[in-house]
Amino acid sequence: MSDKVKVKVRIEKLRDEINRHRYYYHVLDKQEISEAALDSLKHELAKLEERFPDLITPDSPTQRVAGQPLDEFKKVKHRVLMMSLNDVFDAEELEAWLKRIKKLAPQEPAWDFYSEVKLDGLAISLVYEDGILAQAATRGDGQTGEDVTQNIKTIEAIPVRLTNPLESAAKQKELAERVKSFEKKYQCDASGIFNKILSGRFEARGEVYLAKKDFAKLNEEQEKKSEERFANPRNAAAGTIRQLDSKITAGRRLSFFAYDIIGDFGQATHEQVHEIIELLGFPKNHWNKYCADLEAVEKHHNEIGKMRDKLPFQIDGTVIGINSIKLFKNLGVVGKAPRGMAAYKFPAEQATTVVEDIIVQVGRTGAMTPVAHLKPV
Repeated sequence: MSDKVKVKVRIEKLRDEINRHRYYYHVLDKQEISEAALDSLKHELAKLEERFPDLITPDSPTQRVAGQPLDEFKKVKHRVLMMSLNDVFDAEELEAWLKRIKKLAPQEPAWDFYSEVKLDGLAISLVYEDGILAQAATRGDGQTGEDVTQNIKTIEAIPVRLTNPLESAAKQKELAERVKSFEKKYQCDASGIFNKILSGRFEARGEVYLAKKDFAKLNEEQEKKSEERFANPRNAAAGTIRQLDSKITAGRRLSFFAYDIIGDFGQATHEQVHEIIELLGFPKNHWNKYCADLEAVEKHHNEIGKMRDKLPFQIDGTVIGINSIKLFKNLGVVGKAPRGMAAYKFPAEQATTVVEDIIVQVGRTGAMTPVAHLKPV
């Protein structure tokens, strides 16, 4: 066996091992080896690819950070509109929402729901070709966004290559059991679903966010550099994604949760979509929940509201969606929002602060307006 062939075998093994540890850490919340040991594997891979650059592939873990900064972001037209959501603010409005849409499908016998934690982040579309990340784009106006692929690749929670759960199941007993459980629960053919996803175009959508602890660290670093602090994690995440230099993005520890897939791959419910997403290698938001009726939706919303401050990320409510994908599609869209989904918002957060000063401003007409300067909270 030639030296190059040996190196190629070693490179493939290193990539598989690094990707496996990424899956364990970000999807299964497990850590088999230390960060230092993982860094050692990445370093060895980078050195081998440096020796044989023709062996570098677009989905290699070393390709997460690009070399040269971009001059600008290119525009991307979404094949399917990235919609916004209509808001409800209390149980009465939630019941009114359900009553309205039930009139559109009076013969529908069952109405169940999937309730998701509503992260205060940035919506992103991820397009994969044959299982490899080809393009990432912001929502923009819903029809056209910006190509931020270079920056999205720096986020470890987002797989550059989708996990093939069928192939991995042959090597990992735990994953094999999860695939079997998935088939049994949804009475479906896993091979049919995942083979279709991994051959051709596949689009996932989700939210990029900055965890509270990483937001605090980022602002500490901003202060050390005598630079302006970020107002909140969402602004920080949005600003980070729009950096022309991906090295800056890579240093800010963004994360990601997927919440939907575009296209028909045999999925029947939104709950099933979330299990498909997890099996493909995306982190699962463990606070999301299937709800059999509106009472369960209300209970879940209240539970999340009580633990809001303890969650590792910032949220502003829950997202309530009709679980049946067929019914969800039949309900259609009004304006730029789907009828079968609503954002159930929490009341605005309140805090006590100190009025540090009151300044009177004089307008051009001579009107005097008092302006209070408050201590930031």
